[in-house]
Amino acid sequence: MAHRRLAGSYGVDAPWVPWMWVAYAVVYGALAVLSLTLWHAWWWVSALLCVATIVSVLGAALFWYASLRGKFVLWAGLLDSVRLPQNGAALDLGCGHGMVAIMTARRSPSLSVTGIDLWRSVDQSGNDPLAAAANAELNDVADRIRFDTGDMTRLPYQDGTFRLVTASLAIHNINTRDGRRTAIHEAVRVLAPGGTILIADIRRTDEYATELRSAGLETRTRPLGWPGWWSGPWMPTTAVIATTRVGSGRDE
Repeated sequence: MAHRRLAGSYGVDAPWVPWMWVAYAVVYGALAVLSLTLWHAWWWVSALLCVATIVSVLGAALFWYASLRGKFVLWAGLLDSVRLPQNGAALDLGCGHGMVAIMTARRSPSLSVTGIDLWRSVDQSGNDPLAAAANAELNDVADRIRFDTGDMTRLPYQDGTFRLVTASLAIHNINTRDGRRTAIHEAVRVLAPGGTILIADIRRTDEYATELRSAGLETRTRPLGWPGWWSGPWMPTTAVIATTRVGSGRDE
């Protein structure tokens, strides 16, 4: 399904990371020039430093691409690959500037969407509920989206409220295994019977899948391809897709 690009500004994820790669590139590049100038016999050192410089530049470029464009491409495909509810409510965990919440609302015109976040700028530059609300307004879905402040390990919603729960590059920011487990089980708790959980993340996806299966959901994972390579193929984005099993207690 083709959809126009989202209007608005969506920040940079973990904004310190690409600048770290730039710093590495500057240091390695300077050392490469210095070694070529002073130690001609050690040409292999210069070659290694040149390679390190190129890798660092590519790391920064891939990170910026994944954050500014790649994640939009991945989520467009992910949302189009499942049957989205056309009414009821959806929840986006760690919503940031509202990208996934807005994309969901645009695909399901009768669906109300809630985004929840702690609004930490270390996780995404310019992270603020007013920025998310402005993006919703620019995309003509402000009447169906609200943004709350809260912790995904203590969701302030009743059991079975949402027919869809999403999380984009958010759950891995919880530092402890127990905290991530709690967030997953909170997502399951607020999921309505017959609902779907969609997670895209760069780490811990096997952990999430294990917890979702233990909660009784039919769960699968799949890699989302090179647009989600955060600095390189060693940090890919993986999707976790979980639905209530037919005939399980959650369907009754």
